[in-house]
Amino acid sequence: MSNSFNLPVNGKKRVIIIGAGFAGLKLARKLGSSGYQVVMIDKRNFHQFQPLFYQVATSGLEPSNISFPIRKVFQQHRNLHFRNTELYEVRADAKTVVTAAGELSYDKLIIATGVDTNYFGNRNIEKYSIPMKSTAQAINLRNRILESFEAAILTDDRKEQSKLLSVVIVGGGPTGVELSGAIAELKRYVLPKDYPELDFHRMKIRLYEAAPKLLSVMSEKASQDALKFLTKLGVEVHLNTMISDYDGENMTLGNGKVHKVQNLVWTAGVGGKRIKGIADEYYAHANRLAVDRTNRVKGLNDIYALGDIAYMETEKYKNGHPQVAQVAIQQAVQLAKNLLNNTEEPFEYKDKGSMATIGRNMAVVDLPKFSFSGSLAWFLWLLVHLMAIVGVKNRLFIIINWAQSYFSRDQSLRVLIRPFKKKRTGA
Repeated sequence: MSNSFNLPVNGKKRVIIIGAGFAGLKLARKLGSSGYQVVMIDKRNFHQFQPLFYQVATSGLEPSNISFPIRKVFQQHRNLHFRNTELYEVRADAKTVVTAAGELSYDKLIIATGVDTNYFGNRNIEKYSIPMKSTAQAINLRNRILESFEAAILTDDRKEQSKLLSVVIVGGGPTGVELSGAIAELKRYVLPKDYPELDFHRMKIRLYEAAPKLLSVMSEKASQDALKFLTKLGVEVHLNTMISDYDGENMTLGNGKVHKVQNLVWTAGVGGKRIKGIADEYYAHANRLAVDRTNRVKGLNDIYALGDIAYMETEKYKNGHPQVAQVAIQQAVQLAKNLLNNTEEPFEYKDKGSMATIGRNMAVVDLPKFSFSGSLAWFLWLLVHLMAIVGVKNRLFIIINWAQSYFSRDQSLRVLIRPFKKKRTGA
């Protein structure tokens, strides 16, 4: 077995996990005290808590609050190893992976790379819209919003101000709904104090969804309550409305109407990225890897896929499981049991419910037997997300930020952080 990557030679079978998301991190922890040598590979050296990206984007939380160093998780486990590099190729016949740091052999390979923004083949939207699928992209969105406000205060042209102040969000899933609500609360309670010279009646927040309802994976009650909350906050919600093109200035709707748009945030869909070496036949809808009930990629030996990148059809989920954290975590737990016990018990998803927050005291919750909304739902959302955060220190800082925001209706993190550019010098 290869000793690349400065790994100990100890005779243990090697499990390589690609990706440090919910599934990858949970599986690594479960195998931490096992007889396997576990190697995690990720191009980032931290785990990022995706459900709270929107709070970073709207100045509610620091990026560090929702990020946790992978190596800190691995400190207590001598057979867990992390390597900060990028996967290039999988060579299934040779049972090796090719990375930016070189090749590494495996006995079991687990692909838990998650998914990325899906632009449905529209190159213009991909080029000009603002995505939000990573901590860096959330910071970029925060910068874009703040830069637009700073630019708006430098002009007295009302049309230009309206264009700079307004935000369009495309996609009525949890990310789009939560982001819309957070920006609406900024507009109502915070921004007028920061920019008293601006007329925020000119700021429009528009949410577009191609489907006939918001939060399509949730109940009808949750969808209707979310619409009611967003409308109360002043968000213009456009259902059954598709965005066909965007060139950075003009947004074209499916019916041909064109609107001037400065800031367009795209949250309308997700899809997997194909991996070199894994042929097209192994992929299903939206570039997700087709897996059997044990999460093994169909047709490939000793290669598994977990979480959002895995497409598993069951009697209850004929179109695959919802791409949420609980599915990823439960799949990782089941796969760990199978690897540790040398069994092939099939995965069965236990739906614990879904939730989304729209604003202060405004959230919707679907539990297996009933749905509710309002203040109680909001406090439950806070508790669930707080407990899911990795690290006691992160939880403490999040509590402080949320409490400060709740009682003062203000966020103190509205800072522009731009990449440093060294000035050129010369004669």
